[in-house]
Amino acid sequence: MKNTMKGKGEISKFIEKYFLHFNAATLVDAAKGYESQLANGGKMLVSLAGAMSTAELGKIFAEMIRQDKVHIISCTGANLEEDIMNLVAHSHYERVPNYRDLTPQQEWELLEKGLNRVTDTCIPEEEAFRRLQKHIFKIWKNAEEAGERYFPHEFMYKLLLSGLLEQYYEIDIKDSWMYAAARANLPMVVPGWEDSTMGNIFASYVMKGELQASTMKSGIEYMTFLADWYTDNSETGIGFFQIGGGIAGDFPICVVPMLYQDLERTDTPFWNYFCQISDSTTSYGSYSGAVPNEKITWGKLDIDTPKFVIESDATIVAPLIFGYLLDM
Repeated sequence: MKNTMKGKGEISKFIEKYFLHFNAATLVDAAKGYESQLANGGKMLVSLAGAMSTAELGKIFAEMIRQDKVHIISCTGANLEEDIMNLVAHSHYERVPNYRDLTPQQEWELLEKGLNRVTDTCIPEEEAFRRLQKHIFKIWKNAEEAGERYFPHEFMYKLLLSGLLEQYYEIDIKDSWMYAAARANLPMVVPGWEDSTMGNIFASYVMKGELQASTMKSGIEYMTFLADWYTDNSETGIGFFQIGGGIAGDFPICVVPMLYQDLERTDTPFWNYFCQISDSTTSYGSYSGAVPNEKITWGKLDIDTPKFVIESDATIVAPLIFGYLLDM
């Protein structure tokens, strides 16, 4: 039997030795499938939903980016900005271990302190949201005055690479996946960016007449960008690694049926690997909890596409899979 653990580290050896059945076994199979995808010259899209940036996934995801194990990202606007918020305001975050016991009154008191809770972690409004706001507004305004338009993530890349935030750094910069992505100029799509904090702030400037909505490139432009990127990179196959559900996954996976059915490019290949980490229970009408086979009927996955669903907590599972891929 071939030794698959050559060169692997202790985390990889541990999960291969003990993760043998059920969700644990699927985790190992999915990790090996991801590894095979890269070894065969294929590319990988990673989608980030939930609050993975606040969960500090950047500590390991940034290294995945640096080692060229991620080729395009789809993420929510929240994950886009919250990685940078953690970079500049980490010491001001407050953890609430007993969050399940909070009363409405206690939640209100957190609001009055400027602390916005994400499960057991509170993001400080003044040090995080407002600290970014004053710098990103100038970048938005400068682009508009120059007659330039960019995607949301491109504006964030400009902010990170400008050096304006270095005075605020509170974690090691190597633990910021957004900084790693900016350095690599990694392709990205951020569907539904408007519902993020920075999206809300941008909308407020539009309503006040200080910015034009057209300065920010739209979701339709993200889809057409993704269509071109997929077409240009699909020769060796593109995989889909989905963390959570929602728009971060639903938006990009639809590019294949759009190309095949709506543009009638019938030579468009399907996604050739699929894995979703989700604790959404499969049920009628629960799209995020739909099994991968359902995606065959929508023209997203092929009959033979390797398909994995790991029904567990992504904050536990994703670092283990990434650790395996990084030979940790």
